[in-house]
Amino acid sequence: MKNNFALKALGLTLTGAGLAFGGYWIGSHYQQDKGSGPALKQAAGRETIDPKSGRKVLYWHDPMMPGQKFDKPGKSPFMDMELVPVYADEAGGDGGVKVSPMLQQNLGIRYATVRREETKDAFEFVGTTQFDESVVEVVQSRVTGYIERLHARAPMQRIKRGESVATLFVPEWIAPQEEYLALKRSGNDALASAARDRMRTLSIPDSLVAQLERTGKVQRNLTLTSPVAGVVTELPIRDGAMVSPGMTVAKVAALSKVWLVAEIPEQQANAVRPGMKVDASFAGNPDRKYSGQVREILPGVSVTTRTVQARLELDNRDDSLTPGMLMRVQVRAEKAVPRLVVPTEAVITSGKRSVVLVAAENNSIQPVVVTTGRDMGDNTEVLSGLTEGQKVVASGQFLIDSEARLKSVLPKYAGQEQSQASARPSQGSAGKAYKGVGKVEKVSQESITFSHKPIPELKWPAMTMDFSKPRPDAFGDIKVGQDAEFSFKEGSDGSYVLESVTPAGGGKK
Repeated sequence: MKNNFALKALGLTLTGAGLAFGGYWIGSHYQQDKGSGPALKQAAGRETIDPKSGRKVLYWHDPMMPGQKFDKPGKSPFMDMELVPVYADEAGGDGGVKVSPMLQQNLGIRYATVRREETKDAFEFVGTTQFDESVVEVVQSRVTGYIERLHARAPMQRIKRGESVATLFVPEWIAPQEEYLALKRSGNDALASAARDRMRTLSIPDSLVAQLERTGKVQRNLTLTSPVAGVVTELPIRDGAMVSPGMTVAKVAALSKVWLVAEIPEQQANAVRPGMKVDASFAGNPDRKYSGQVREILPGVSVTTRTVQARLELDNRDDSLTPGMLMRVQVRAEKAVPRLVVPTEAVITSGKRSVVLVAAENNSIQPVVVTTGRDMGDNTEVLSGLTEGQKVVASGQFLIDSEARLKSVLPKYAGQEQSQASARPSQGSAGKAYKGVGKVEKVSQESITFSHKPIPELKWPAMTMDFSKPRPDAFGDIKVGQDAEFSFKEGSDGSYVLESVTPAGGGKK
């Protein structure tokens, strides 16, 4: 009996000791895991199998801060939520992101196909209409006389072809006409014919001689008329003024054609050549189109606007154009050239590079740096980076950034070969302040997004990234689009916290 009781006591003692040890072991490991927490560090490439789905997990991340990766599950240090696993079969390609079909629909992502089109070179400029100096007519006097009546009263007056400009009194014509009439009455035809030839040498028009013979009266006046329909551009004389042979009485510019002097940027000066077709429109009536051609490229470049002037010739038979009109001009080439094009809205331009998001396999999206050419309406020419038939994201590019922090992917294409972890400062410099200069891209209660220049102290290239605010109401005067100087430190959670933001050239805000 005593032996049985001793055996039972020994068994209970061993069982209690085992439970105590097991509880201690479990507790110590739980505290160890809990104490380590989701410490902020880059995933070391270690793959873990998810026991629920059997899929390989590359790392865990906070969807709101996808640039930071964790090597174990847990609570996010940024938001009140659990970290989300990223599986190996969900990861995009090199620098790509995974976007599920449902997310594509929610973000309104629309795709377009890279295609090759036959397009003509087309350039848009702004120009001003002028008189066509090649069709300006000069009204001159061939005799000495006096302005008896001036019919055109002021410059810029419209005038019809054959309409009177001025009436001259010519005293020198009186004596030859009287002599001719006397000889004709005497019947001496030989002397009368000689007198008639003398009147021609004095520039008396045949029409006046014929009127002299018909009426038998001396013609004292000569009326000068406009040879073309247009506008009187110069009128240097007045009533009663004396005129001499070769003196300009008026200048008349025809309006059947007008010149349009267009300002062409010097980078495109060699692409515009004489003979190219032109379409022009006036701001007052954009639906009315005028056609013409490039007449000539004027020599010289303006030192203030860095433009070259091209003289265009427009058809103006309806007289709807007058000098001084500001017009939009489109110059197009005669021959079409095959070009690779994408919708202009598919190109993300940062000023230093142009990026297009290309759809890859397994619903992944890959950013690709491209070299762009001319803009042709709603399309943009692509010189390198894409091939015909590829699918690119035409809308929703910036919404994808909320899902996968596109900004943290793109610096790789500017020459950044190292990972984001290698660019972080060392632990010994965690309290050090760093300075940067950049453009404000976005301002929210939590952070400010800068497109900043390289920061040599951290070995960062130029990139676009977020910096946390110390408080929601900090830097309230900073606006999107400003150039600013800023300083920041690395926070205890690994984020970068702004200390000051100063507009470039201004005081601290």
